[in-house]
Amino acid sequence: MAVVTPEWTPDYLEWLGQHLDQPAEFQRALREEIEPGRIWQRTERDGFIEGLLKIRTKNSKQTFFRLNRAQREYSFRCSNQNVVLKARQVGITTYIAARFFVQTITQRGTMSMQVTQDRESAEDIFRIVRRFWENLPDDSRKGLLRTSHKNARQLVFPGLDSEYCLASAEENAGRGRTIQNLHCSEVSRWGRKGDEALVSLRSAVVPGGDIVLESTPNGAGGLFYEEWQRAEDTGYTRHFFPWWYDAGYAIEPGANFDPLTAEELELVAMHGLKMEQIAWRRKKWASLRGLAVQEFAEDPVSCFVASGECVFDLEAVEQALRLAGEPVEARDNQRLQIWLPARPGRKYVIGVDPAGGGTEGDYSCAEVIDRQLGTQCAELHGHWRPRELAQKLVELGKEYSTALLAVERNNHGHAVLACLRTLAYPNVYVQKKQDGWWTSAVSRPAMIENLAAALMEEPGRFRSPRLLNECRTFVRDGDGNTGAAQGTHDDCVIALAIAWAVRMAEAGRSAKHPGEWDGLEK
Repeated sequence: MAVVTPEWTPDYLEWLGQHLDQPAEFQRALREEIEPGRIWQRTERDGFIEGLLKIRTKNSKQTFFRLNRAQREYSFRCSNQNVVLKARQVGITTYIAARFFVQTITQRGTMSMQVTQDRESAEDIFRIVRRFWENLPDDSRKGLLRTSHKNARQLVFPGLDSEYCLASAEENAGRGRTIQNLHCSEVSRWGRKGDEALVSLRSAVVPGGDIVLESTPNGAGGLFYEEWQRAEDTGYTRHFFPWWYDAGYAIEPGANFDPLTAEELELVAMHGLKMEQIAWRRKKWASLRGLAVQEFAEDPVSCFVASGECVFDLEAVEQALRLAGEPVEARDNQRLQIWLPARPGRKYVIGVDPAGGGTEGDYSCAEVIDRQLGTQCAELHGHWRPRELAQKLVELGKEYSTALLAVERNNHGHAVLACLRTLAYPNVYVQKKQDGWWTSAVSRPAMIENLAAALMEEPGRFRSPRLLNECRTFVRDGDGNTGAAQGTHDDCVIALAIAWAVRMAEAGRSAKHPGEWDGLEK
């Protein structure tokens, strides 16, 4: 279809800026189904990008922008706040730059900022943006889109009072700025001060402004890993783009192409991969070995490779994740998730790993298991002060047949246990004549290994994806100590390990008869 070059007038640019995300007047003949029953429609923004912006391809040819699969899906699903996990070179960085460039030149008073891990990367990406501008029609570049500053990291359009600039996470880029569009690229590689940089940048974004955090994975921990895991809590829209979204990742299989493995057959069945893509994958996996799953992501779990030896059997973890399923009920803004509701006549244990209650740092977690079967039934997870947590534990314990409540008494647990005594909960676990469970240098290795053995023996007993993702990043370091990999959490693992340890300790003993509920707060 021929591209009709618009007349570059203030009225046209103003109209385009007001209609960027509305369906374009002219649509492609190809009708692509993004998801069942929903056809992708090119927006006015995407029509401008495809009709007027130029890019340099991987083979160094300059051509008009043509949205690929990942870019079309992002356009279809994006919101004002997005976190993007991607394989290498699927075109997302370029596309976000194009989206914000169009917004910058069509909406007056717009500041768009792109932030990368270092200065060199920022300058590399800005060449893409400069190419967008340099290949626009001459009359536009000499008129409305004339620039007063055009350097390695900045385009200023005085006629629009707009600016597109780049910075590195090493700089204090957000201080003193008002940002409408923020694009944070390769966040997983922002370094030690990345957290501080992101706080500053987010604070500079106007209410309702657009934020995109995108990156390839870089270990099970750190700033980007946390942002991806917490997306549901923070309200960000998740986007995942695996390597096969790039049609260029394919080679001829050759005459001596071996039969497909079970893993390859599963990829073909689930994602429709062709033999040329499988051949490319074999070659890439042979050269990159263990890093292939990180550099060319295939799913949003296994691509986060943890450093250190994983304590839990990863095959069992992956099997449990496949079997997990959605909770039958979720309450308290998803902080309480229930897979198996309480049943009359069943007995339950609740293991609790309390935290300090602040919105930063570790979470408090309670895991409910069936006392006889060890099956995970429910999970409570969030930030609460000791009394708030105690009240929620009382309510949860009451719901699960006055469950045996085993609170770790280390650190913050003392305050929670004191509140439980005030609330007169009648079935608190007692160890050596003291309320609560004590995690020591002796008990911790045994309770972790017992949980790991239970997971390997019967993965289907464990239902929570949050718990299972923590299992993936629970590692043993060079000194033999175990814990969460840097930048990750282990609250669910510890809570469930306590529940299982107490279940085993109580095996064969008569259950303590629960008291009456008349004195408990409702």
